[in-house]
Amino acid sequence: MQKCPALSPLGVSSLKFESLGLRAELLRAIHDQSYETPTPVQREAIPAILGGEDLLAAAQTGTGKTAGFTLPLLQRLMETPSPRSGFRPVRALILVPTRELAIQVGESIRTYGAHLPIRSTTIYGGVGMGPQLNALRAGRDIVVATPGRLLDHVGRKTINLGQVETLILDEADRMLDMGFIHDIKRLINLLPRQRQNLLFSATFSAPIKELADRLLNSPRLIQVARQNIAAETISQVAYRVDRNRKVELLAELIHRDGWKQALVFTRTKHGANKLAEKLERAHVTATAIHGNKSQSARVRALTRFKQGEVRVLVATDVASRGLDIDGLPHVVNFELPNVAEDYVHRIGRTGRAGANGEAVSLVCIDEARLLRDIEKLLGYELPIHELAGFEPDPNARPQPIAQKNGRGASRRRPNQTGRAATPRAGGRRRRKPAAKEHRSHG
Repeated sequence: MQKCPALSPLGVSSLKFESLGLRAELLRAIHDQSYETPTPVQREAIPAILGGEDLLAAAQTGTGKTAGFTLPLLQRLMETPSPRSGFRPVRALILVPTRELAIQVGESIRTYGAHLPIRSTTIYGGVGMGPQLNALRAGRDIVVATPGRLLDHVGRKTINLGQVETLILDEADRMLDMGFIHDIKRLINLLPRQRQNLLFSATFSAPIKELADRLLNSPRLIQVARQNIAAETISQVAYRVDRNRKVELLAELIHRDGWKQALVFTRTKHGANKLAEKLERAHVTATAIHGNKSQSARVRALTRFKQGEVRVLVATDVASRGLDIDGLPHVVNFELPNVAEDYVHRIGRTGRAGANGEAVSLVCIDEARLLRDIEKLLGYELPIHELAGFEPDPNARPQPIAQKNGRGASRRRPNQTGRAATPRAGGRRRRKPAAKEHRSHG
């Protein structure tokens, strides 16, 4: 498969974690995970955070950014540790856009803090309040939270943020896209004025810069890679196919090439459920994960996928945020995203930590403009194939793609013209924030 042009390798550094000034307990936890060399974002972020600086970092998924802020945060908390007995106030707050990312960050804190007396908890919607209340009553040094559920606790007076020393906004661009800006501002007003602030974002859009100006004090700027670029470890290809034959083509690729594990993206929750059902009928084990499913159902689906009980996990963009699946070999865009930047986020679930991955997009004539938007963002054209027996109808006419407006009502994108096989330069539509999830869903 043809590999698209991408960045040159970042290079392998001889720098080791031992040279970054981390405590022996943290180095032991790092070595327990068989890590030796820090990633570029870790090499820059860890010393800056240890030095007490505010940070504005452009870092996409798969760059090691979570460890980049978790390790120095744990070390700084240990410099003035909480008492082993008695109540522990919340000293570090990490805000994330989705419950999946909250779980992932919480797991990283437990992993790297395994040999330290630091206590942490995660707070997100879609689950009962009881366990969260019990954890907060017992006292926690670190809280990882989605904004909506955290404000629920603030309203119930079950959490006090008056002693927070460090605020971290992870995937800040996604939080703004999901409409959390007002919740974030409310939470910031509850924090002490004197604190360290760390902002991580995949892009530096105008709203992100505005938030950074409001939040950060003379921040250190870190950009480890050009924005909106796919990792060179990911091979990308698009298949032209009629809209009503996408399921057949996907099943054929899975069976023909013997795929054992694939993360497949749809635009809508209903579409995710429907695709999983159709794949099952095509003798491909599949399950869906999206915001309408309970947290227990989402965890169960992800566990089955990771353990190989199902070959395909069908996900929407919001549900996929924070999914960290080691060695994921295939990502499929069953439907191209309405926002070009989401393409990079999607395919970034594979090809992580230096491993090779494959990103496959199934493109019908309706999606010609979406494909051009993606290629304009990437700066190159994707290789486009047609599989024998699945060639698209040359006389097919494009149909409008249903989208959701800010109030959750359906609207139609105007008919698109042009052939997906011959992408042309085209203007990109302005990105609109997605509707914010109900607070109970985090």
